[in-house]
Amino acid sequence: MKSLLRLVALSALAFVALRAAATDPMIAAVTAADNERVAACIAADRARLEAIFSDELRYAHSNGKVDTKVSYVDSIASHQSVYTSYDYQSRAFLPAGPGVVLMFGRVLINAGTIEKKNLLDLNFLAVWREENGKWRFLAWQSCRNPPTTAK
Repeated sequence: MKSLLRLVALSALAFVALRAAATDPMIAAVTAADNERVAACIAADRARLEAIFSDELRYAHSNGKVDTKVSYVDSIASHQSVYTSYDYQSRAFLPAGPGVVLMFGRVLINAGTIEKKNLLDLNFLAVWREENGKWRFLAWQSCRNPPTTAK
């Protein structure tokens, strides 16, 4: 019985913590920063990308390729990589320490080249860091979900 009461109490505390995080001004700021990142990627806007990405960005694509800020911005701004849509299936934020927020979830991204688009179904983990009073995109790592099979 004591174990059940502890489990209920821990569940209640976790729920309260998640509710608080959802209304936290820091989480709201990071959510807005991520929305700007997505818009900048779709617009292929070099200035906006450079403003939102950390100088220390490490972007690990689902195919294993790893980009830095310079290589990733160049790829998007030159239209070598073309993003046309992001559809978050889930997106959550977790403060990980002072000035650091983890973002994780599942997203459908329509991306590729001008000639060939791919619909990517990804699970991801991203890191946001506050740098000089602004939230900057520091890291991304994703993996593809297996294709669904007809039953």
